[in-house]
Amino acid sequence: MRICFLSEIPCRCFVSGLFLGAVDGHERFLELSPADAHLAEFISPGFVPVRFLLDEEFFLHPPEGVRLYLTGECTAVYVYGFVREGSELRPILQERQGDVLLTLYRQGGVHLSLQGKEGFFLADLPEAFAEAKISRAGDCFLLEAPQNFCFISERGEVLTSSEGTVTERGPSVSAKVPLHDCLRHTALCRYEGGKLVSCTLLEGRTAPRELYPVALLEAVLFGGDPLPYLAECLREKADALREFLGPFREVVATDRADIAGLVYPLRERVFSVRYYRLTQEEDGRISNLTPI
Repeated sequence: MRICFLSEIPCRCFVSGLFLGAVDGHERFLELSPADAHLAEFISPGFVPVRFLLDEEFFLHPPEGVRLYLTGECTAVYVYGFVREGSELRPILQERQGDVLLTLYRQGGVHLSLQGKEGFFLADLPEAFAEAKISRAGDCFLLEAPQNFCFISERGEVLTSSEGTVTERGPSVSAKVPLHDCLRHTALCRYEGGKLVSCTLLEGRTAPRELYPVALLEAVLFGGDPLPYLAECLREKADALREFLGPFREVVATDRADIAGLVYPLRERVFSVRYYRLTQEEDGRISNLTPI
């Protein structure tokens, strides 16, 4: 099996004690058999080392902090959620909201404790919330970091966590959320009870012709208008594109303008990447989509 390793932060990768190289957003490849157990280690200064066993069970059910992407040619192992070193408890913020005492603190990672009539609960949070403020949002709590926000129930459940900037607070919360698509769209999203209830796509930049294939797929993904990217022969089939492409959740650009990958969930933390060839006419518009 061909495996490539990717990491959320720069780190050194070791497999069975052998130094594979530095890993970050650039792949490191390795051939190994899942029937054999190999210890993988990812080490970055200031963070707790991440270790797991590369065996058959791993490729079926990867642990928390690891995602697998099956591309057909290889299996990509993406490591994320690194925890900072240090066991010392350091309070960041403490305040009372109604009858609930909330304490945001760091102890290795970032955590939020909630103590109220229903008991004591603990929520683990991403590193982005090391600097945050807390407010009520109906029957849950809203945490706002400089570029992120999340909703947490009174029992410590993380209901929604997202990048973005909150623009309206209260029982109904609105936020501008970056989509990180090729046209740099932002969505205006509304949440009630910590759950997404509506989303409006805001204007992005104009797509150059070479980006029409990716822009088309992202328009289908985000519920935008695919018509500007479709040739006349496909325009009447625009509404059927989502059904044809299936429940993909991400678009992956490749080094070829006419080929793009779609990411489909298979099971928890395991995804399949399927590639499509998009045929362009002279004006750049798409006249055919073919699975590869």
